[in-house]
Amino acid sequence: MGGAVDLHSHTTASDGTLAPRDLVRLAARHGVRILAVTDHDSTDGLHEAMDEARKLAPLEIVPGLEINCDVPGAEIHVLGYCADWEAAWFQEFLGAQREERRRRVHQLAERLAELGMPIDPADVFALVKEGSAGRPHVAQVMVDRGYVKSVREAFDRYLSTNGPANVPRKRLTPVEAVRIIRRARGVPVLAHPGLANRDELIPELVEAGLLGIETYYPEHSTAQTTAYREMCARLGLVATGGSDFHGPRVGGARHPGVQPVPESAWQELQSRLASLSGPPLDAPASSTPLP
Repeated sequence: MGGAVDLHSHTTASDGTLAPRDLVRLAARHGVRILAVTDHDSTDGLHEAMDEARKLAPLEIVPGLEINCDVPGAEIHVLGYCADWEAAWFQEFLGAQREERRRRVHQLAERLAELGMPIDPADVFALVKEGSAGRPHVAQVMVDRGYVKSVREAFDRYLSTNGPANVPRKRLTPVEAVRIIRRARGVPVLAHPGLANRDELIPELVEAGLLGIETYYPEHSTAQTTAYREMCARLGLVATGGSDFHGPRVGGARHPGVQPVPESAWQELQSRLASLSGPPLDAPASSTPLP
């Protein structure tokens, strides 16, 4: 059983394999009515997704993004919903993040060559089309070259946070990501916390302005889902969720909406959004944190 609400999905604007219009059509076919498009460090797919959704009412697109962050020994992702994503300073920040991704692809290629698995960065960028490159694209090239049998194997053996081929990104902390999303008057949510196993960071993130935790997630166990739901109730956070769908060629969720998410998650997210206030939206990304 799937759900009508999916607050986590990706397109070719980052590391998904489906164009925004194709993602929206697939979501509609699977009965999704609320779909958040949350590409990594990019909002470039939102206009196209929203345009397609207008033809597929009652499907509604929630504008979002996912910011990758680093902490010692782990990678943390922060989702942002309904921010003023067209603000100039915000787009400048995302552009810098994407440029860092491009540099990282070249560094990953160098590391793989040292391990006896040379790849051409141009092959990685060819997969990306209009989006920004990431480790899933590197993994796909590794599959194409015959070094591994699947994207999952590439991550498990080489590209995971502690893998021998991984190259850490320029460090952006989760606290900084939360503050940037709040500065843009969006709703920051900690993505798939069960994957990072860094729950001790949550109180600090709440203090910085975190408003939700992605609780309903395909790779969370039943015990984890229960624990995060209880944590949200205790801390006054929204328990969100989604499929984290990247496309048919990428391991994980089979299609948008495959992960059941209570409709109340979207309702509570809207309530938090309505209650937000903040400084002028042209504030630079490096300005002082929100009070």
